[in-house]
Amino acid sequence: MPASIATAVWNGKLKDGNGQFTAGSGAFKGDYTFATRFEGKKGTNPEELIAAAHAACFSMALSAGLEKAGNPATRITTKATCTMDMTGGPKISKMRLETRGVVPGIDQAAFLKAAEAAKDGCPVSGALKGNVAFELDAHLEK
Repeated sequence: MPASIATAVWNGKLKDGNGQFTAGSGAFKGDYTFATRFEGKKGTNPEELIAAAHAACFSMALSAGLEKAGNPATRITTKATCTMDMTGGPKISKMRLETRGVVPGIDQAAFLKAAEAAKDGCPVSGALKGNVAFELDAHLEK
């Protein structure tokens, strides 16, 4: 499997500088600053990218697990919230996954079991495991 690549450039000092990142595929790019990362200003930041990666990876893992169990999903929607704790210096402290699924033929308990397995098994979760607390809110939609 080929490696995934992204490039980032930072210009200037920390608080008044600016940066740009680009996916190696060219599929996305963005600008970021100290203010977008630490002060809640409009724009992106590395934590938003990690949240997007986790939401995408988790959704695919959940879909794969449901399909393997004989209950393919019609749709999986996941919102990931990446929280940074500033106590003792910036550190990503928590990732909350809120997922909703349309999966014919299963009940809420089966969906939650599949979601827990996806949370534990997706590669992005594996990269974060042991460093970041996880929260999961998984609900089956009708």
